[in-house]
Amino acid sequence: METVDVQGASIPAIGFGTWTLKGEQAASLVQHALETGYRHIDTAALYDNEEAVGAGIRSSSVARDDIFLTTKVWHTDLARGELQSAVRASLDRLGVESVDLLLVHWPSKIIPLAETMEALNDVAASGYTRYIGVSNFTVPLLSEAVKLSQRPLICNQIEYHPMLNQDKVLKACSDHGMAAVSYCPLFRGGDLFTDSRVTSLAGKYNKSPAQIVLRWHLQQPNVIAIPRSTKPNRISENLDVFDFSLADEEMRSIDQLRSNGIRMCDFEFAPVWDG
Repeated sequence: METVDVQGASIPAIGFGTWTLKGEQAASLVQHALETGYRHIDTAALYDNEEAVGAGIRSSSVARDDIFLTTKVWHTDLARGELQSAVRASLDRLGVESVDLLLVHWPSKIIPLAETMEALNDVAASGYTRYIGVSNFTVPLLSEAVKLSQRPLICNQIEYHPMLNQDKVLKACSDHGMAAVSYCPLFRGGDLFTDSRVTSLAGKYNKSPAQIVLRWHLQQPNVIAIPRSTKPNRISENLDVFDFSLADEEMRSIDQLRSNGIRMCDFEFAPVWDG
């Protein structure tokens, strides 16, 4: 497994996302992912599956110390004291003493960011997490968070796929020495997986369209992808992307799709996105 190394952290470049997975299915798929070779598991309090994710980890033959485990705190729980309580509850549900990475899931429009960053640093100092970071932060919010944090922020988890241009926030991550973690990295298939720029490369390299798109992610500096699937064979396939490389002109060909500007995760509590 290749890794992205930032701020002293070594993060597996492909992770298994668990958004929408629940109960026994989530536990079984997490176990399968780990047995297949994944070493990076992503969950969140909002996903309502931390107990299942923890069960899947314990059911696998992979030692906890060999797994990079991420969870996130919801935007309503970012106040001083409330964030710490939310983290302890997540650890209880996961059945672990600490996680490897704790993220602010979405920035709050109500709770001061300074208060949130103070609490986030506090849980790290308390040993509840090895590293801290953010998710869905815009360029201005990212700059503010970095200034307010005593500890380095190692990543910004963002929606990123070939149908959405995220150049501004990617540059900001790079400028701050952070990784960008792509959620929804495969878009939703559909038009992306049938586009000739993707299908022609799938034929050339004898790979699936999903594997081509994941390879596109991995060849960008300090970009990590966390695809999710309910199908065991797809989970295994998504990890099989380290035996080929796209040429520069092939990367640029896929880059052209970003002009579609399609954002799938945009909610009333979302920040004003970078233009």
